Amino acid sequence: MSAAITRNRYWRLDAHPVGQDFAAALSLQTETPAPLADGEVRIAVDYLSMDAGTRMWMTGRTDGYQPPLALGSRMVGLVLGRVCESRASGFAVGDLVRGFGQWAELAVVVPALAGLERIEGPLADPRDPFGVAGLNAWTAHIGVCDVAGVCAGQWLAVSAAAGATGVMACQIGRNLGAHVVGIAGGPDKCRYLTEVIGVDLAIDYRAQDVSAALARIEGGVHAYFDNVGGPLVDAVLPHMAHYGRVAVCGMVAGYDGAPLPGPARFDQVLMRRLRIEGFFIPDVLAAGGVFPAVLRDWAREGRLSMPFDQSEGIENVLVAYGRMMGGANIGKTIVKVSR
Repeated sequence: MSAAITRNRYWRLDAHPVGQDFAAALSLQTETPAPLADGEVRIAVDYLSMDAGTRMWMTGRTDGYQPPLALGSRMVGLVLGRVCESRASGFAVGDLVRGFGQWAELAVVVPALAGLERIEGPLADPRDPFGVAGLNAWTAHIGVCDVAGVCAGQWLAVSAAAGATGVMACQIGRNLGAHVVGIAGGPDKCRYLTEVIGVDLAIDYRAQDVSAALARIEGGVHAYFDNVGGPLVDAVLPHMAHYGRVAVCGMVAGYDGAPLPGPARFDQVLMRRLRIEGFFIPDVLAAGGVFPAVLRDWAREGRLSMPFDQSEGIENVLVAYGRMMGGANIGKTIVKVSR
């Protein structure tokens, strides 16, 4: 271990959070880093990604797409940083990498288990691997293009449309020539969606009747990119076009523990001959998927952008996480760890 590495701070999951009281469930710990084992890599973390799906890992649920974290474990999340020590082939000191590590100043990973990848080439913004070149953008592309099969001229509705994945899905739909409906909470988000992203219609679910707004779309919604679940599904299903597609990306309404009840308007799946499919980006990574080149092209052309909601310092992770889970952010919520 490098003589310069003498301290590491990390967040530990001590209890299952109740609601959004994360401060009562996680604590910031300090340690002297242990030597690496064979096959491990130590990363000096520059940025941490705050992602809603990690909320379910904090619960005791065993029926999710990821096993729950054991109490007393280091909190896990996506990290972006530089390799500062390596005992794994293929990764050298100084490599810029992204993968699933820990909420920590120094993350230790086994590359194959962490999905660790080297980031090549110059970056227009050092945060791009969490933005237009990140997993949110890739996830949105899979949902819009592969799962929902959105085509020019069709109507695409997106929930949590001002979040990290939603804002990507809206832009991808727009770039494909679709008519885009962004469903978000609050006037600031809706204004961003219409004035900056250029969606055709923004619906503030906190102040408007989502069902009534969608009812005005002649012919119905051809594709629904769902990040939320819950009551919004019931608002959307009756206004889907026949043979419409629902791409289920997230269930943020149910990540805090108890499973969500089934949609009250599930009958519309039959009446409108809908197809509903869930998808998960790690499945694509495990199958050797390649990041879509068109996303980089659109970014270079100025047709794809990611706003960042950035906090500073490892000690402010829970502030950032609370902002994201409470819907205070627009775009990608990150924490800059390195000073």
